[in-house]
Amino acid sequence: MTADAPVITPDRLNPDHDDFYAALMQVHDGLDEAASHALNARLVLMMANRIGDVDALRELLETARSYSDA
Repeated sequence: MTADAPVITPDRLNPDHDDFYAALMQVHDGLDEAASHALNARLVLMMANRIGDVDALRELLETARSYSDA
């Protein structure tokens, strides 16, 4: 993550963010790497469909990418 990367706010999962993270890890239990990647791809597409706002999705893509840029 770069020093000037945007912060994801507000934390709309708080105080349940730990519960979501645990559920996310549990759904990956027993999957090999390829199946885990496929699950993540399906999950992203399902969440994108649920959000349904292309501008918001583009902003999220840019924000997520900013955490990966060196």
